[in-house]
Amino acid sequence: MNWINARIGAALAGLFGLLGVAAGAFGAHGLRDSLDARSLETWGTAASYQQLHAVVLLAVAVWATRDPGRLKSAAMLLLTVGILFFSGSLYALALGGPRTLGAVAPIGGLSMMGGWLCVAIAGLRQRP
Repeated sequence: MNWINARIGAALAGLFGLLGVAAGAFGAHGLRDSLDARSLETWGTAASYQQLHAVVLLAVAVWATRDPGRLKSAAMLLLTVGILFFSGSLYALALGGPRTLGAVAPIGGLSMMGGWLCVAIAGLRQRP
């Protein structure tokens, strides 16, 4: 079962990339005078991870157009969940959300790691 195909993965990558740039700019300019240094750092971490993983998601989507498969689909799904949970919870925490959201970030981080693991396994299984 393929949860996310290459087309959807590429679209999500574009959306996450766009929003990641917007979030980074908003943090640097719009929130600079509103948040303390620690919260700004948390916001910046969220934006950086979002942008990085949007690029990885796009790379996997492009790879999946040439050679679709379950591992690439799983990688795209896990990267998407990771971006939403990790970056999303950090954005909320930076803006003063409840500290209980701190428990959500590791779920996102583990999802990102799972996405990377799927990429690694798919690479090892790639036919020469």
